[in-house]
Amino acid sequence: MLSFSRAVKLSLIILNDIFLCFLSLWLSFFLRLDKFIIFNSNLLILLIILSLSLIFFLFILGSYKSLFRYSGLELVKNIFFSFILYGSLVFLILSVIAIEGVPRSIGILHPMILFILISFSRLIANYLLNYGDKKKLTKRSNILIYGAGNAGFQVAAGLQNNGSMYVAGFIDDDTSLHKRTLLGRKIYSPDNIKNLVKSKNISHILLAIPSINATVRKKIIERISHHKVVIVTLPNLNDLYKGIVNVSDINKFNIEDLLERNVVQPISHLLNKNIDSQVVMVTGAGGSIGSELCKQIIKLNPIKLVLIEINEFALYKIQSELNELLIKYGKFNEIKIFSFLVSIQDKKKISDIIKRIKPNTIYHTAAYKHVPIVEENICVGLKNNIFGTLNLINSSVDNDVSAFVLISSDKAVRPTNIMGASKRIAEICLQSISKSSKLIKTKFSAVRFGNVLISSGSVIPKFINQIKFGGPITLTHPEVTRYFMTISEAAQLVIQAGAMGDQGDIFVLDMGQPIKIKDLILRLIKLSGYSYRDEDNPEGDISIKVVGLRPGEKLHEELLVGESPMSTDHPKIQKLQDSYILWNEFEEALKHLNILIENEKIDEIIILLKKLVKGYSPSKVIKDNLYTIN
Repeated sequence: MLSFSRAVKLSLIILNDIFLCFLSLWLSFFLRLDKFIIFNSNLLILLIILSLSLIFFLFILGSYKSLFRYSGLELVKNIFFSFILYGSLVFLILSVIAIEGVPRSIGILHPMILFILISFSRLIANYLLNYGDKKKLTKRSNILIYGAGNAGFQVAAGLQNNGSMYVAGFIDDDTSLHKRTLLGRKIYSPDNIKNLVKSKNISHILLAIPSINATVRKKIIERISHHKVVIVTLPNLNDLYKGIVNVSDINKFNIEDLLERNVVQPISHLLNKNIDSQVVMVTGAGGSIGSELCKQIIKLNPIKLVLIEINEFALYKIQSELNELLIKYGKFNEIKIFSFLVSIQDKKKISDIIKRIKPNTIYHTAAYKHVPIVEENICVGLKNNIFGTLNLINSSVDNDVSAFVLISSDKAVRPTNIMGASKRIAEICLQSISKSSKLIKTKFSAVRFGNVLISSGSVIPKFINQIKFGGPITLTHPEVTRYFMTISEAAQLVIQAGAMGDQGDIFVLDMGQPIKIKDLILRLIKLSGYSYRDEDNPEGDISIKVVGLRPGEKLHEELLVGESPMSTDHPKIQKLQDSYILWNEFEEALKHLNILIENEKIDEIIILLKKLVKGYSPSKVIKDNLYTIN
């Protein structure tokens, strides 16, 4: 039936309603006279009048426009209002016009019976289209919603007609709500979770409590994680408040629950300072940080947004996503987007773009940042991360760009790998040039932070994929720790830090306490609805395999250099007093480094990097593929 055309479906529904009109009239006579009657000409004329009236009222109130598959009880409400009008008309006809052989009480019985029959037919159709398939029922996930407030109500209402997920009940900490019902489902105490998981075969518990902070959410997750269920939250609470609930929003846990930290609200004037009504450029616009920066930037009303990206698909993807967002925000004709497929190493092309576009602010995220890859491709990594950055810095100075923000890394602090050393040299370039002359108008700054969840360089996607295939999850070292923050929080803090930058300032984002990767993996296993398998729990689902640190990797990352970081206008951003090399001296060192890179002098490059970068302590064994190839 689903494959029928709309006209055929509507014809079948109308024929069904005409038949039910006849049946209800016939039954009403039986109830009134206690016998079955044969329709004469008068009754047939009455039936035609009633059928046409019924179709008219159902049509004008939109009942025939509803999709039975997704309507359910809402459609019954619509039918009820149609029958108020229909019943009033029938009662008026039979009360004012005396029809031979038709008792006046039929004017009450017939509409009541017909309303029941039509409503029942709609609900049966809804059930058959959604739940009649036994295969669907076996695949359906039973979920509990934690939170019986407005958020929980909206989620449950949005899932009422979903065949893949069934709301089996609610959980709430408010004792006054226990044993009461919401949308026909009982509200239980959190103490009943264990029994509910078993008795109702619960596979997911959905947290629908947007008002709580990270500390409270952590306690709730710890309480639930003892049970073998997937813990999920709604990632888009703005859509929830607007009444937009998508099943896709609850098919997986909210990755931010891994951090268990509160996010500080952004300071509006810092967000807007370098973006509102200005021309903004983002290098590496298709990368994880770059793309999120672009999405945050278009919310802040720039005149133009310039995308610089070397990867064609990444550039296409971010451009498409931004255009969709502009349409969504109603800004498609207000903000112009320019895309350039170009490497930051192309000095002339970069200079021409900046000269023609005249950006007010540049956010420089383009970099080779995968530690093992850069460690195996030393010259390429250094050339891109150092001299590509230098191209942008020089062009910014030449064209009086107002603000330049370099996205740096915690790996730049006492680095043990080429990637970290290259980012530290990029920082020194920025510091040295910005302080080399008072005539320079560009306000330079660098923002240093650690790992970002779900970025292209993050281990989280790898862990999730390993869990998907049953494990094991590979861990470099049992004690390894890293700093983490969400990608949206990182992007907002970068924008705010850049607004405070001047003369080569280096900012550090407060990433909270370092997280032990093993603890993060265990949390990830629990949130995914699985158990950890080890010697104490040999029946668990997912195991962890220790594979050892890779070349250039640290056991613990650092964010600070120096003893006295200074506070700023933002509680999550600190400014560092960091040493640098004077430009006249540093420029000569960079020229020498460039010659060594062009000639692939790996040994000499490492020696020079040690001189230029404070605390650089590379691996004793060089892993560059060209250097080590046999």
